[in-house]
Amino acid sequence: MQSIINGKWADASDKSTLDIVNPYTGKVLYTVPNCTEKDVNRAVEYAQKSQKKWANVPVWEKVEILERFLALVRENRADIAKTLCLETGKPITQAFAEVDNIFIAFPAFMEKAKHLYGNIIPAGTEKGQEKTLQFTVREPIGVMVAIIPFNFPLDLFDQKVAPAILAGNSVIVKPPHQNPGAIIKLVKLMHDAGLPSGVVQVLTGDGAKTGDALVKNEGVEGISFTGSVPVGRSIYEKGAKHLAHVTLELGANDPFIVLEDADIDLATREVVWGRMYNAGQVCVASKRFIVDRKVQKEFETKVVERLKKVVVGNPLDKKTELGSLVSSGACDKVERQVKEIIAEGGKLLLGGKRDGAVYYPTVITNVPKTAKVALNEEVFGPVVSIIPCDGLMEAIEIANATDYGLGSAVFTRDMKKAVFVAKSLQAGGCVINGASFHRSFEMPFGGYKISGIGTEGVMSTFDQVTKTKTITLKNILY
Repeated sequence: MQSIINGKWADASDKSTLDIVNPYTGKVLYTVPNCTEKDVNRAVEYAQKSQKKWANVPVWEKVEILERFLALVRENRADIAKTLCLETGKPITQAFAEVDNIFIAFPAFMEKAKHLYGNIIPAGTEKGQEKTLQFTVREPIGVMVAIIPFNFPLDLFDQKVAPAILAGNSVIVKPPHQNPGAIIKLVKLMHDAGLPSGVVQVLTGDGAKTGDALVKNEGVEGISFTGSVPVGRSIYEKGAKHLAHVTLELGANDPFIVLEDADIDLATREVVWGRMYNAGQVCVASKRFIVDRKVQKEFETKVVERLKKVVVGNPLDKKTELGSLVSSGACDKVERQVKEIIAEGGKLLLGGKRDGAVYYPTVITNVPKTAKVALNEEVFGPVVSIIPCDGLMEAIEIANATDYGLGSAVFTRDMKKAVFVAKSLQAGGCVINGASFHRSFEMPFGGYKISGIGTEGVMSTFDQVTKTKTITLKNILY
């Protein structure tokens, strides 16, 4: 596969490439360019020229192009899903679900774009302004860069690219270096649908080379990044040098609180969804399971029973519920973290095993609240770390004892107690009686503390991809 620069297939200027590996089999699927600073500069120049014209295309015309794009995605649905499955290790059923999210996200952003109304400040609202009218309009930021993670590349493509181009920006997409193929295919379909060349481009490559050149380029006026905290901090610093508008959705260590009056059957069902999905490689997955000692044994027993039934296997098999991690290296890290949790006092109840890049469902109990995983150690894998607590207030204390603050969850039959916990947790969201792994396209999604800056979603993304201009009609009234 190749990058797409100004609507055309392109190799890296120095001909360097990256191997894209199927993590389940370990076999190379294809290669992509490892784009250089020279390639970045070319893409930014094309993006600047295209954006000026694209900004003047009426919204209804932008929507018609994207409607044709959606039709093409529907025709190519199976091919895109298989590509995503093979290059990510994601079960094929989950890959299809991610492709199908395009048909939810894009129409929602398309409809919202039709209603980006300005505001009017009536004459006389302020002393001295009795004969003056003022109104606001939304204008695009300009050239934007969307840096997308490996775990949900299509969902994040939806969240970042759809609103950006509907608002009149041009976008250079930097897909994940491990699995860029599905995104490349989407951008190709956008051009097939009639999107002008240069409005959306794709530059493949690793973060240190391609990504770094993009965020440092002074022609880039907006950056949207989803990924780790260290990389996010680096992007923020580099973008700040040329005052780029930066939105960050970063790491997390979400608490899953089970109080003594919780529905334990419901809570254990949600563990499978909230922790095993995509092999646990979910930023907003529940990762710290803070359980009241009075129900700890029941919770442990039922979680182990349920996780023993999870079907682990070939991601292409429709029966598979848990495939591989994105790479053997990612599995190495999870394996190392599990050993550290046990060394710090945790007791292994299930799993702790791997096969290549596959890590099996794992449950560790009696994890001390002082352990790394109970604080700032994010485990990106199918690992359930159970941290016992005594009562509601200690549960909240443990939950907030982290530098992260993306999502959270609480299980209780008492709704007053549930709302109290939700308001007490230092996180960008809280799910009551459900795992923290919940992200509708409509909701504003973002984190507190080091989990990010800004939010994404139909309700809020247009605020991140536009600038507000005030137009004044001075002394227009008699």
